[in-house]
Amino acid sequence: MDNTTPKLRQYEPAVGPKLRKLLFVVFGLFALLAINSVYLGGVTFFEWLNSVTYQDYFYQLMFLVHLALGLLIVVPVIVYGAIHIKNAHDRPNRRAVTVGYALFTTAIILLASGLVLTRGLPFIEVRDPTGREIAYWSHIATPLICAWLFVLHRLAGKRINWRAGGMVAATAVLFAIGMLIVHAQDPRQWNVQGPDSGEQYFFPSLSRTATGNFIPERTMMMDSYCESCHSDVHEKWSNSVHRFASFNNPAYLFSVRGTREFALERDGNVQASRFCAGCHDPVPFFSGAFDDPDFDDVNHPTAQQGITCTGCHAITHVNSQRGNADYTIEEPIHYPFAFSDNLSLKWINETLVKAKPEFHKKTFLKPLHKTTEFCGTCHKVHLPVELNGYKWLRGQNHYDAFLLSGVSGHGITSFYYPPKSEKNCNGCHMPMQASDDFGAKPDMETGELQVHDHQFPSANAAIPYLLDRPKWVIDAHREFLEGSLRVDLFGVREGGTIEGDLTAPLRPQVPTLQPGKSYLIEAVLRTLTLGHVFTQGTADSNQVWVDVTVRNAGRIVGRSGGMYKADGSVDAWSHFVNAYVIDRDGNRIDRRNAEDIFTALYNHQIPPGAADVIHYSVDVPAGANGTLDVEIALRYRKFDTQYMRLFQGEEFVENDLPIITIATDSISFPIADGTSGTNAAAQITPDIPVWQRWNDYGIGLLRKQGSGELRQAEEAFKKVADLGRADGLLNLARVYIREGRLDDAVQMLRSAADHENPAYPWSVSYFTGIVNMQNGFLDVAIENFSSIVDTRFNEARERNFDFSLDYRLLNRLAQALFERAKLERGAARDSERKDYLQQAAQRFEQALTIDPENAEAHYGLAQSYTQLGDADRAALHRNLHGKYRVDDNARDRAIALARRKNAAANHAADAIVIYDLHRDGAYGLNNDETRTAQR
Repeated sequence: MDNTTPKLRQYEPAVGPKLRKLLFVVFGLFALLAINSVYLGGVTFFEWLNSVTYQDYFYQLMFLVHLALGLLIVVPVIVYGAIHIKNAHDRPNRRAVTVGYALFTTAIILLASGLVLTRGLPFIEVRDPTGREIAYWSHIATPLICAWLFVLHRLAGKRINWRAGGMVAATAVLFAIGMLIVHAQDPRQWNVQGPDSGEQYFFPSLSRTATGNFIPERTMMMDSYCESCHSDVHEKWSNSVHRFASFNNPAYLFSVRGTREFALERDGNVQASRFCAGCHDPVPFFSGAFDDPDFDDVNHPTAQQGITCTGCHAITHVNSQRGNADYTIEEPIHYPFAFSDNLSLKWINETLVKAKPEFHKKTFLKPLHKTTEFCGTCHKVHLPVELNGYKWLRGQNHYDAFLLSGVSGHGITSFYYPPKSEKNCNGCHMPMQASDDFGAKPDMETGELQVHDHQFPSANAAIPYLLDRPKWVIDAHREFLEGSLRVDLFGVREGGTIEGDLTAPLRPQVPTLQPGKSYLIEAVLRTLTLGHVFTQGTADSNQVWVDVTVRNAGRIVGRSGGMYKADGSVDAWSHFVNAYVIDRDGNRIDRRNAEDIFTALYNHQIPPGAADVIHYSVDVPAGANGTLDVEIALRYRKFDTQYMRLFQGEEFVENDLPIITIATDSISFPIADGTSGTNAAAQITPDIPVWQRWNDYGIGLLRKQGSGELRQAEEAFKKVADLGRADGLLNLARVYIREGRLDDAVQMLRSAADHENPAYPWSVSYFTGIVNMQNGFLDVAIENFSSIVDTRFNEARERNFDFSLDYRLLNRLAQALFERAKLERGAARDSERKDYLQQAAQRFEQALTIDPENAEAHYGLAQSYTQLGDADRAALHRNLHGKYRVDDNARDRAIALARRKNAAANHAADAIVIYDLHRDGAYGLNNDETRTAQR
């Protein structure tokens, strides 16, 4: 035997018999994943393509299968790859080895990206959206790369079984197509109004369910389920007034009980009180419990829920801009095991949500949630005849107040406009806060993860105080309100009347007052950070008042706005920034009894970017010397003492609700022959441009009812013009239009437009259109109004303004078109006449898409369709005009009764109101029965 003959090595396959069994497991799991993935990917693709949500419960089960298969394949792939590499790493077919390394690496990336995307497994949760985005696209791309590399790997080795691969691919495609066809037959009915059949359960609330049926209460009460992923959001919501909007709110509980009792006594059922429930009581309402006259509003499991997470986030459609809960809500579809108490199944459910959150997002966060119209469904109210047994009446209305403001960029009559419009309510009432919640998103500038604040800070510090919520809850409302208005001790008039000589603006110069003489102090309130009317909301029970104290040598010599020591009530002769609402017999609505609301005796609320002027009469004491020190504050308290006394009943001791001081000002007037000089600190000039102080003063006078103070407003706006501001010229035009001095108005508008720094061009165009219309220049007026509707102003577009949503403007344009049609006389001009009438009708209809209850638009349509010969449509809008118009005769009677019943309210309702700082009986004047309002 030749010992030099080489010894032959026995061939060892890279995939032996045992390893082949493992390979078959990998192939089998991969085949199932391929079939499953093609289906899931097909649904995702067609959702993107058609903007329709096709995911349903079956889809969620299939995704659960995807997760299970993905987890099952992890260990076999890693074990097989490791053994296979060990067996083949030194094989001479280097191409196959190299491609094999690449294949195994790509497979690891595929598995790792899948684990990252679950976000529910310990130690690997990735919250950064960029990281998740990278993982997502890696998970999409790597299966395709794996397939390509596998083919390259096998081409360098044994022959591929193309038949088996083809069968898997065909099965995947056929399964995906079949299931997509099934899905397409019943996409989610989102953004669709619920059926009319639900009206029997929910009217006179305008809300609907997607099916017309009730929604099980358990699906409306899943707040703890939401908390598991959204703890920061849940904490803020759990301390919000939304959370305590229902029977768990003592003030509302008293009110709704009264309405239910009233309805039961009048109608034999409580259905009229559904008016409240669509917004305040969604859980008992949509589950059907609310209609039970014996509903236990304390112990029933639905009674203490408030507006739950589902109560807002399950809304799928805003039906109209009418308010009164005019939305559609549905029972949301949850991922598997959402209602399970088993910890393992709950973990699987949470993992599903985190791994595939798209359906969860689409179910609970829709584009409508970012709109003002969504908030308006509950923050715009009317009182239906089914409630009051009288007629349709407008109630609180945040939505229109915001829409018609300069803040939104839609209102055309604003005195001031912001650099950029605020597009929705969330910008103010849901500010961003730092959070590591599951749904947090990075700030565009800082990259910090943030969510919207779900406390909805605003003004209701009473409910968290009464329910003993944490101090930070009340502080959030306090911080939100402080500085939202300002108060300016602007001027002083001699003689104590509005006709007296005016010294203004006060500071840095302050006039010397004469002992024994009377003066009129002119205080200006101006809204600053508000996007709607102040105080808005429950303006009948909100208590906002101006607190004035006048001292000489430390002794109080003048007082208004004091508080009674025994119960905390505010002097009824104070100036209140509210609406004094009355019933048909002239009695004040003092218990939130919505069913009795009839009209307002007066309305002292202030629009955004506007002002009010309050006159105070003060007498300098004879023989006084030193200084006359005046302090003024605007104070806010959610509920007045009378309402507290009513809803607390026998438990009432005093009104100790938090008082928020929104704004203050002070000044010291030297008194002639005084020896103590002036208080220099009090003489600091307010940090307000002088022209703006004059402008705000004029705005407050211009807004007074009637024309009693237009001369003073004119005087103020002339000062603004003299200071080089075109605002003064524009506002002078407003005064002259009110007075009917159209030639003077034209002159001011021209000057405002031609000014070196011209006034807002859209405002100039609007008031020019009004003057042109009154002067009969209808074609020019139509062009004026049309240019604004189309927002043909570069500056306005740069600020993101859009005036086509101001229905007052649309009505003006429509009326001008209607009047223009009258000029086309005779048969020869019939076509032109009809064209103008049709244009008018189109604009009136456009106004109704924004405000369906607009009486002026309905009246205009009744006229237009009458002229067009469309009797049916004319009759329809004539009836709707009758429904929505104000009943002036009945209102005048109620106001006359209220004036006789309440002397203080009668005084506050006068066209010109002067508050006497020396009134006999004023709280805090010559007695010690008052207490400080500071808390």
